[in-house]
Order: sequence, then structure tokens, then C-alpha cells
Amino acid sequence: MDTDKIYAEQLANEYAPKDTSKVIALRKLDAKAKLPATVFTYTFGILAALVMGIGMCFSMNIIGNNTTAMFILGVILGIVGLLGMGINYRIYKKLLAKGKKKYAYDIVQLAKEISEK
Repeated sequence: MDTDKIYAEQLANEYAPKDTSKVIALRKLDAKAKLPATVFTYTFGILAALVMGIGMCFSMNIIGNNTTAMFILGVILGIVGLLGMGINYRIYKKLLAKGKKKYAYDIVQLAKEISEK
């Protein structure tokens, strides 16, 4: 089948030694474009989840004293954490697009040089 052949070629290309410096430079540029968005997204997502968890602890009276104010604070913190997790992917997409736009010209030029060999 054609799909077997395509898969075999793709796998062979993945394991073939890439000793040309242009391919390595292309991979580094790609990683450089994507890394800031990825780091921010993981950090923001973890913090949002922790805020939500702290809010849950306050609202279920696990931490703090058993007052209505703590319950309301817990609900508010939980909602803030959920909102943070909800917008995290949108922020990631915008940061990724910004990083790709910043390095797009260099990556395209380097890819053209490699493909013309």
C-alpha cells in the first residue's frame, strides 16, 4: 500500500543522520519560535490550577475557618482559576502565532535553501 511506503519513508527520514548544519539551524529556529509560548502556557496553566485548588479548599472548609466569608472567597478563587484555565489555550495560540511571525522569514528562507539542494 502507499500508506506503508509513506510511513516507511517518514520513519527512515526521522532516523537518518542530519549532519547538515542548515537542518540543525532550522530545527533550532523552530524551537526558538515555539518555546516562549510553551513555557508561558505551562506556567500559567499550573498557576491557574493551583488558584482553583486553593479556592476549592477554602470553599470546602479544608483550610481557613468555617465562615461565610471564606466560603465566598473560595468560590471567587475557584472561578478565577477556572477562567485562567479557560483562556490559557487562547493565550497560547496568540503567543505561538507571534513567535512564528517573528521567525517566519528566516525559517522559510532556510527551508528553501535546504529543499533546493
